[in-house]
Amino acid sequence: FQWSSPLEAIERLKSQEIWFPPPQFYEFCRLCNFSSLEELQKFSSARALEGCERWMPVMLSAPDGFIQLLPGDELYPEDPDYTGEKKIIMSTDKKVEDLMKEGRIFHRIVIKNINNLAVYVNIQAKYKHINPLMMKCDNSDYNSRL
Repeated sequence: FQWSSPLEAIERLKSQEIWFPPPQFYEFCRLCNFSSLEELQKFSSARALEGCERWMPVMLSAPDGFIQLLPGDELYPEDPDYTGEKKIIMSTDKKVEDLMKEGRIFHRIVIKNINNLAVYVNIQAKYKHINPLMMKCDNSDYNSRL
């Protein structure tokens, strides 16, 4: 076990010292908004009664990677498969880079490989929540339209 700040954990992921799944990467990016546990606790207490949203990431397969689409993203389906019973598989022939350059409304995690993740969000979070800081574990630049 090792205690790390969210930013330190992300740096360790980038250097391939550790691995954690995309949802945890997203949450670490969200936690990077807070400089202390006290600041996080104040935010959490103030926001606690606002409500929450049920999420189900939807995976979009591309030839060079995957995109986990989240609610509010322009590619997120209107009726996501919350139970897995429909076994919907979204795929495209477009490359991740092209999807990012063509896109305008993002709430997604781009996955190039197991240690190459990036969070892109330019929507307003619901229920007074806070968006993750947009971080990536590679050198790609999809920020031209963000």
